[in-house]
Amino acid sequence: MKICRFNDNRLGVVEGDRIKDVTSVLDQLPAYRVPLPQFDPVIAELTRLRPLIQAAAAKATAVPLADVRLLPPVGNPGKIVAAPVNYRAHLDEVNLSAALHHGNQINEIHRAGLFLKATSSLIGVSDVVKLRFPDRRNDHEVELAVIIGKPASKVSKADALDVVAGYAIGLDMTLRGPEERSFRKSIDTYTVLGPWMITADELPDPTALDLRLTVNGELRQNANTRDLILSVADLIAFASSFYTLLPGDILLTGTPEGVGPVTPGDTMVASITSIGEVTVGVSS
Repeated sequence: MKICRFNDNRLGVVEGDRIKDVTSVLDQLPAYRVPLPQFDPVIAELTRLRPLIQAAAAKATAVPLADVRLLPPVGNPGKIVAAPVNYRAHLDEVNLSAALHHGNQINEIHRAGLFLKATSSLIGVSDVVKLRFPDRRNDHEVELAVIIGKPASKVSKADALDVVAGYAIGLDMTLRGPEERSFRKSIDTYTVLGPWMITADELPDPTALDLRLTVNGELRQNANTRDLILSVADLIAFASSFYTLLPGDILLTGTPEGVGPVTPGDTMVASITSIGEVTVGVSS
């Protein structure tokens, strides 16, 4: 199942080039009072809601996908966890280019650990990446995004994929410079997620997915998740060994080699096997 959020926070099921509006199912969510939960209520209840979503989709009128504004498929992530230099070839290209490392020591992911991005940086694919500092280098980074479906603390690698709700395409936009990584990557609009979430049952093996990204038609990134240093399961186990992952948390698994600059007016097209393709503009 491909689940999306669109227009004014409506919930949809994507079928081909059309969306079935199943927003009525959201009436089944629990009512919360202060303090509000630190997780996404839809993702947390997805297992229970799924048959209701399927039933609503069977009766719903379809609307063209091209006519809607796609929001991030997760509306309320508690945290965005990201993996630095998790492809060997990307680690090599960063270490060889001062324009990428700016004199910072670049450690392998086992030593560097993971980092957090501000949830306020999150946008959907119908929005535009707005370069906060267009006079500095801003780079694209296409990544497989993992959406956590249930609480996970100290989960083993063997059980890690069992806590996944689904997957999406992620763009981890990066301002180059000497500042800390999470600071430069948490700018508004610098985390793009979409176009929808494909549920984990439809993508049981995330270890051999092709990733591609073009800018204005020029191929920049072209790799496969088999080249990850830490696999999806490794990353979930690693992250959950430090903190509890909650439903709706987003895990960006790292970008492959070929990162490069974008400028206002550019158009990025990113795709991942089995998930789909997104087109995202860049402005100042």
